[in-house]
Amino acid sequence: MVTHFLTILDMSCSDAWKVLGRAAEMKATNHRGALLAGKNLALVFEKASTRTRVSFEVAIAHLGGKAIFMTTQDSQLGRDEPVRDTARVLSRYVDGMVVRTFEHEKLEELAARSGVPVINALSDDYHPCQVLSDILTIREHASDLTGVRVAYVGDGNNMAHSWINAAVHFPIELSLVTPKAYAPKAHIMEKAVALGARVLLSHDPASGVAGADYVYTDVWASMGQEAEQDARAKVFFPYQVSEDLLRNAAKGCKVLHCLPAHRGEEITDEVMEGPRSLLWDQAENRLHMQKAILEWVFDSKARTE
Repeated sequence: MVTHFLTILDMSCSDAWKVLGRAAEMKATNHRGALLAGKNLALVFEKASTRTRVSFEVAIAHLGGKAIFMTTQDSQLGRDEPVRDTARVLSRYVDGMVVRTFEHEKLEELAARSGVPVINALSDDYHPCQVLSDILTIREHASDLTGVRVAYVGDGNNMAHSWINAAVHFPIELSLVTPKAYAPKAHIMEKAVALGARVLLSHDPASGVAGADYVYTDVWASMGQEAEQDARAKVFFPYQVSEDLLRNAAKGCKVLHCLPAHRGEEITDEVMEGPRSLLWDQAENRLHMQKAILEWVFDSKARTE
């Protein structure tokens, strides 16, 4: 049976914890292996990337495999070939697909039609590999995640959705702080809460970050939303992660950002370069988490029976 990884909820709770521990082990040992020896993985990217592309290419190489990088200019996806056709063709050539795209439904169709694993490297609805990496970063500073308060500040986008899913498996307290018109999708919140996630939604930045141990932010306009940049900047400015805002958080709180950042917009240069910042450890952890995710996908022994 083919294993896909499209959202964090594709993993069981026990598997999410196993992957977290495995990523930490791989980081500690600078892990190399032969799990993907002789395997070729297609990296199909409709959105540009630095961290996601490089971390996956290096992770695949560290596990003995080969990555084939494709953009819309390099494939028929850019010429309106139906997704189901691309899925059926590529899965006869390669051993897996790592896909960074716009509509999450495209990933779901790829997975449904593919005979090989499909990994979500980002969609408009979810960014699971990033958030698992972020949980790894937090765990390096808070070995017990129970009751750790994370405040996500900004747009209720794919990052917010994956944080909501993470709160199902990990015992964090998640505070989502967004403008009213930019809240996360209600059905994603409702499902997570029904599964036991501790998630609160706030539209007031000061009260939303109150007592937070970790404050997380992302750009105000994601790829594909560039035309909305100016309008969004006016709405989101009160949600800027600055030292003034962080005075409401817990003493010694740390700051995370998935990058790339628009310095002076969603986060100040002072915070990015200051002692609160975990951004560079966070970026490094993408590599280690990608290896652990690839192992979970390709090695049945890494999954709970």
